[in-house]
Amino acid sequence: MSHTNGTALTRHGSRVRHRATQAAPPVTTDPRPVVVPQAVIRQMMVCVPDELAAVLDSARSLGRHLGVSGTSCRRIWVSPALRPWQRRQLIDWQKTKTGPRCCAGGPVRLFDLTGMAQAAHTGAVLRHQQWSHVVAGTRPATPWAVFLQRHLTDPSDYPLDTATAAFHRQPRVQAMRMHNAAAYGSGHLDPADLEIFQSGGSAYANYHALWATCTDALLTEDGHRLHPASAFFADRITYLQQANHHLRSLHGTQQVFAIDLQTP
Repeated sequence: MSHTNGTALTRHGSRVRHRATQAAPPVTTDPRPVVVPQAVIRQMMVCVPDELAAVLDSARSLGRHLGVSGTSCRRIWVSPALRPWQRRQLIDWQKTKTGPRCCAGGPVRLFDLTGMAQAAHTGAVLRHQQWSHVVAGTRPATPWAVFLQRHLTDPSDYPLDTATAAFHRQPRVQAMRMHNAAAYGSGHLDPADLEIFQSGGSAYANYHALWATCTDALLTEDGHRLHPASAFFADRITYLQQANHHLRSLHGTQQVFAIDLQTP
C-alpha cells in the first residue's frame, strides 16, 4: 500500500520515508596545470669546497669549477678586527674612508655578518615606517606573484600586459608607485615587495636582515643549491631559514664567495 505523503508500508507494517535521489554534480577538471612563478635569483652566496679554496681568485674560478656563471660582488662586510696581514686572505677587498670595509669573499671568520644583518634590519624598519605612511587608508592588495601565476597558467587568456595592469590598478600599489615617482634615491618602495610589506614591520625587517647575509640563493660546499621554491613570501621564508642556519653553522675557515649571477 502506497501513500501520497512520501511514506510507504513495509511488509512488516512499519513506515519508511522515501529519500529523493539527486544527481551528483558533474566533476570538472581544468586540463591546464597551475604554473608556480619562480623566484628571481640575482645574487648568490657560494661556499667553496676546500680543494678549490687555494685556487679561488675570482668569479671565473667558480664558473670553471662549479658551473656558476657570474661576476664577483663586493658586498660582504669585513670584520672591524681585521689585521693587516689577513687582507691577503680576502678576495676583492676594498679600503674605504668611511663606513664598513667590504670584500667579495674569504674565510667566514673574517666577515662581519652580524653587522650586515643589524644594519639591514635598521634600514628595513625605517623603510616599513615610510611605507605605512605612504599606503595609509588603502586596502590590502594582492601580491604580484598571484597575477603572475595566473598569467603563466593561461598566457593566452590572461596576457602579461593584462596581469600587470590589474596589479597596478590596486589603490595600494598606486600609492607606492606615486611615491616612487616623486621620491629619489633610497626612498624607493619596490612594489615587488608588497607581500613582504603587508606581513608587518617585524617580518619585513627580519626578512631583510636575513637576506643581507644569505641573498637570493646559497650554494653549499657539497654542491647543494638552496633557493626559494617559488616567488611567494612563504617559500622565501623557508629558504632564508635554511640558508641562514647553514651559513651560521660553517667553520670559521670556510671560504664563501658572493657573486652577481648572469641572467639569460
